Amino acid sequence: MSSLRAAAIQFNVRQGDVDANLAHVREALKRAAAQGVNLAVLPEMWSSGFAYKSLNELAQRTAGIVEELLALSRELKLVIVGSMPEPNGDKVFNTVFLADNGTLAGVYRKIHLFSLLGEDRAFSGGNRWLLAETSVGKVGVIVCYDLRFPELSRRLAVEGAQMICVPAQWPRPREEHWRTLLRARAIENQLFVVACNACGPIGKLELFGMSMVIDPKGEVLAEAGDGEGEIVADLDMQAMADWRAQIPCFNDRRPEYY
Repeated sequence: MSSLRAAAIQFNVRQGDVDANLAHVREALKRAAAQGVNLAVLPEMWSSGFAYKSLNELAQRTAGIVEELLALSRELKLVIVGSMPEPNGDKVFNTVFLADNGTLAGVYRKIHLFSLLGEDRAFSGGNRWLLAETSVGKVGVIVCYDLRFPELSRRLAVEGAQMICVPAQWPRPREEHWRTLLRARAIENQLFVVACNACGPIGKLELFGMSMVIDPKGEVLAEAGDGEGEIVADLDMQAMADWRAQIPCFNDRRPEYY
């Protein structure tokens, strides 16, 4: 596609309340589709939140939710990105199921687990990056803490990613880290970044929202506040190609020396 419209569906993920979260997402996706959106990004663990005490039980519902997500993507003609708990023995994966107009275009299991909050005790880490060929172009996916590891985004860019989607639950007080790292990933890789953060309180933590759509020059095309809502922006693929031709960073790389 020469251009497309992307949305980030920012909302307060209800811990352990799959039905409420699914109902919210269902209606938000319909609103986005009515605005001509082609690509919609949801928060990290959007179906259940990090409800650690019942995470394994909640993960059992994910297969059914994926089927509904595929049906919604077919009905609304959307590419949908967002992570959910996937069963894996006595732990779970934090997994993105990438739905593309009714088909499962790819699966990405979060590689970097945030040990500071004990993710490594409840989750298994993934071991494969994902670059998916979709109806909107080549989509790379990273999840929340992955943002702090630029090697992963660079790998996606070198492999041909045109955009990187970032589902997240990123808390205060690290708003400036979020903004700076997202813009850096866009600038250094000369691609679009569509990042969706959750918002609202989770126990002692507070998620600040600030979902963003960023262009290959690092300019913020759309940004959310700290409350629920959807942001929408148009991604111009020809403008990205022109920018890459103007400053040919990929041609000038010398990876044999680093």
